[in-house]
Amino acid sequence: MLPSASLESAVARVKDVLGVEPTGEDPKRPDPRHLVATVPVERWLASAEAARDALGCRYFCHLTAVDWKADGFDVVCRVESLETGLGITLKTRIPREPAECPSLATLYKGALWMERECYDLFGIRFVGHPDLRRLLLPDDWEGHPLRKDYAVDTAHAPYR
Repeated sequence: MLPSASLESAVARVKDVLGVEPTGEDPKRPDPRHLVATVPVERWLASAEAARDALGCRYFCHLTAVDWKADGFDVVCRVESLETGLGITLKTRIPREPAECPSLATLYKGALWMERECYDLFGIRFVGHPDLRRLLLPDDWEGHPLRKDYAVDTAHAPYR
């Protein structure tokens, strides 16, 4: 595991490999197990591959999105190295239209279902995903319930 004294070396290594300055999830208590790296969408796939191959972050924890209304969506994923304890939350900002992001499914099998869930609930298309279709809602469901512009007061057929 990474000792807290190696925070500077972990930050330097992530910066060197990903080309961005990582921050801590908690600015008051930075921790090498919880670094955040925001990358442009054009470097999303390459950054995830570098995190896996060069930083040893082979464990894919989760993927989700955050709706920032007119500012678009943040796609967020968490990868970790179980050997060293290094953890990185990767973020990228995509526009609302078209809401598209490269798929990480070719790098991490754990992304398969999580990208489908994100597509289903946020409407984000993961380009290159081998089986992008609804996961939780019926195929005829209209809209994406976790978008902030989704009309929550509309009557819907009951869940099956």
